[in-house]
Amino acid sequence: MDNNALNDGVFVMSEVKSIREAFAEASSFLSQSGCNEPQRSAQLLLEHVLGLSGAAYYMALADSFPAAVKEKWEAGVTRRSKGEPVQYIIGEQEFYGRSFEVTPDVLIPRPETELLVEAILRYGAELWPDGTVAPSEAAQEEGAASLAAAQDRAGGAESGRAVRPLTAVDIGAGSGAISVTLAAEAPAWRVCAGDISPAALAVAKRNAMRSGTAVDFRLGDLLEPFAGMETDILVSNPPYIPGEDIAGLQREVRDHEPRTALDGGADGLDPYRRMMEQLALLPAPPRLIGFELGFGQAEQVASLLEAAGHWKEIITINDLAGIPRHVLGIAQ
Repeated sequence: MDNNALNDGVFVMSEVKSIREAFAEASSFLSQSGCNEPQRSAQLLLEHVLGLSGAAYYMALADSFPAAVKEKWEAGVTRRSKGEPVQYIIGEQEFYGRSFEVTPDVLIPRPETELLVEAILRYGAELWPDGTVAPSEAAQEEGAASLAAAQDRAGGAESGRAVRPLTAVDIGAGSGAISVTLAAEAPAWRVCAGDISPAALAVAKRNAMRSGTAVDFRLGDLLEPFAGMETDILVSNPPYIPGEDIAGLQREVRDHEPRTALDGGADGLDPYRRMMEQLALLPAPPRLIGFELGFGQAEQVASLLEAAGHWKEIITINDLAGIPRHVLGIAQ
């Protein structure tokens, strides 16, 4: 690596001749700075400053590096070398084939969460093929008198057979990766999402607008903003890192991602216990529930769902590394 590349921890680009040379120089600098995935980071930063991606980026590698973006390039590489996640530097992360805005106010969406979304979409389609929900028999019995009155007012219309859109609620919206993706992939569903952070909700709302989806965002703690709402699907990727483990996380996570999105209490399971307790706020438990969780937590989270007694089938889903990462409860 050229000696000019390192100046008191600040990346200073040498007189390279091509974009490929700029990539190689930055990759080496980031590697020596202790960054994980230095080549991937360098490529993402380079694509960002050049405004190129995919085939266009690879075709440009032999071109001369444009002097107009030199300062932006140096600043981005320097920030990354100090541990700042590349997603925060470029301001976006891809999730389920869509680009999401990310800021330090939200957790960076992870690829494993796509598997949770995929499972919710699959089982949701099996339980509600047309994306609608018929009133429960209990609700019909309790409201028999009002239904009869409604039928009379409607001239005998079969009001008792009215249906409503399936309602899916995402707890801990963050960037909106889960809720926006559900709304985009299942447009017949009514999708709602909540977060305790106003700043995170602002990011999620921008991502919903960016993708042209309608999501009902609400500010509040876990299920509290949805008290009294008929909820068919409950999905959440809550904070699940044990508090004492946070200090040992990678610096990219520990020093830059929001602690409120990481800290799950003493054993990392506090949010799951609280959500189980708050189910009483809903008119009835959701027929489908899905959680993302941390390493070694699958058995405990599954036990929480089993103890609640609402779901006949409990399913554990592994991530791409074979680690149990998601637990689902299904009431047929």
